Amino acid sequence: MTASTAKAQRFREFKMPDVGEGLTEAEILKWYVQPGDTVTDGQVVCEVETAKAAVELPIPYDGVVHELNFGEGVTVDVGTVIISVDTDPGAGPAEAPAANGTEQAAAAPEDEDAEPQGRQAVLVGYGAAPSSTKRRARKPQPGVPAQPASAPIQAELNGRAAPAPMAAPVAAPAAPAAPVVPAAPVVPAASAAGAGSAGRPLAKPPVRKLAKDLGIDLATITPTGPGGIITREDVHAAAAPAVAPSLAEVPEPMAVATAVAPAEPGIVDAAARERRVPVKGVRKATAQAMVASAFTAPHVTEFITVDVTRTMKLVQELKQDPDMAGLRVNPLLLVAKAFLVAIKRHPEVNASWDEAHQEIVYKDYINLGIAAATPRGLIVPNIKDAGVKTLPQLAAELGDLVATAREGKTSPAAMAGGTVTITNVGVFGVDTGTPILNPGESAILAFGAVKLQPWVHKGKVTARQVTTLALSFDHRLIDGELGSKLLADVAAVLERPKRLITWG
Repeated sequence: MTASTAKAQRFREFKMPDVGEGLTEAEILKWYVQPGDTVTDGQVVCEVETAKAAVELPIPYDGVVHELNFGEGVTVDVGTVIISVDTDPGAGPAEAPAANGTEQAAAAPEDEDAEPQGRQAVLVGYGAAPSSTKRRARKPQPGVPAQPASAPIQAELNGRAAPAPMAAPVAAPAAPAAPVVPAAPVVPAASAAGAGSAGRPLAKPPVRKLAKDLGIDLATITPTGPGGIITREDVHAAAAPAVAPSLAEVPEPMAVATAVAPAEPGIVDAAARERRVPVKGVRKATAQAMVASAFTAPHVTEFITVDVTRTMKLVQELKQDPDMAGLRVNPLLLVAKAFLVAIKRHPEVNASWDEAHQEIVYKDYINLGIAAATPRGLIVPNIKDAGVKTLPQLAAELGDLVATAREGKTSPAAMAGGTVTITNVGVFGVDTGTPILNPGESAILAFGAVKLQPWVHKGKVTARQVTTLALSFDHRLIDGELGSKLLADVAAVLERPKRLITWG
C-alpha cells in the first residue's frame, strides 16, 4: 500500500451528492460542524438547497472533521468534495490528500478504494450524467488580439463580470505651446480606447439612451471612464455649448481640460437605484419550469363564476363535525374534493404527453399538486393518490403538506409525479388568474377569492357568496369540450356540494 493510498483511506472525502432526480448543483445553506468536531456515521453535517428543496446531508464516516472545502452560500457542482474527515485521528498528524489533486491522480491506479468514473453516488435517483457537450473553440480573427483590453469592460457592461476596479486619476494633459483652433471637428484619438473589439464605443445602455435623446454621436466623445467607458458626464459635456473659436481670449488649456458640464438637474443614474440578485435555487427552477411549460404545452384557460354559498355553509358545519376534529377545514379542502370528483367523471383528463415516444400516458391515479408560496419561492408538492382518500384523510394530508412547505422541509420526492394542480389565488384577494401548467401535468385549477355579490337566486336578486374559477389545460391532451365539461362539473359540485355524495 502506497503512502497516497494510506492517506486516502485515513482522510475520507465526502462529495456533493445528487439529492434529487438528476440535479447538477446545490447551494450550501448551513454547516452544522466545523474543523476539529467529532462526527459519527449518519450525522447531519450541513443543509443544502437544490432547485427543488432544502435537504440535510448526513456524513457516512466516523472521525474528526479535517476541512470544509466551501463556505455557506456557495453553489457547488454535484460530485465536488465539500468536506474531508480524518477517520483515524489517533494516528498522529498527517497531511490530508488534496481534493482532486495530482497526487491522488497519480495514485489512482493503485487505489483499490477509488470510486469508478461516471455518475456519482446519490441519495435519490440515478444521479446526473456527465456532460458530453464540448464548446468549440473560437477561431482567432486576423489582426484581433486573443484577449482585447476592452473585453473585461464589455463583459461588465453585459452584467457578467465583477465591478471594474476604480480607475486611477487621469493626468491633465500638458499645456500646448500655443492654442490651436481646429477648422473642423476632429474625432479625438483617445476615443479609440473607448471602442470595443468591433469599433463600437463602450457605454452602458442608459448612457447610450441619453446620447440618443440629446442627438450626440458616441463616436465623437472622448471617454473618461475606467477602461475607456463613456460616462453620462462625457455625454453632457459633449452636449454643452462648445467654446466659440472666435472668442478674443482663449481660456487657459488647463481650464479647458478640467471643465466638466454639470449634470442636468433631476437626472439620476438608474443603476444607483437597482440591485442584482443571482438566480438560483427554487427561483431558478421555477423560471426554467415556467418557460418550458409556457412554450411547450399549448395552454387554454377557461373561466366560470359560481355561487358557493352552500359550500361555505358546509365548511362551517364540517368544522363542528367530530370526525373532522383537529383537522384544518377550509374552502380549499372542498374545492380539492370537487376537482377530484370531476376528474373521476372525466378520467381522460388525467394524462401526460410523452414527446419522446409520441404517446399519451393515461394515469389511473391522481397526484394532486397544491401550489404553495414559501419564503424560498413557489413550490408545488402533491398529495399522492389523492383520488382514493376520504375527506378527513385529504384534510390531514393537505394540512401536513402546507405546514412542511412553509417550514422549507418539502422533499424532492413530495414534488415529483404530480398529475394536476390547484393554486389558491383567492387568499391574496385576487378574483382569478391564468395559471401556467406545472411541467408534465395536464391541468391546473385557480381558485379565486370568495366575495359577497348580488346574485339571482330563486328568481330574486340577493347577496350570495360567489367565486371565479379558472382552468388552464394542455390543449394537446384536452379538447375544448372536455375542458369545459371538467370545469363545469367542478362548479356544479361547489354550487351544490351534495353532489360530492351523488357523484363521488
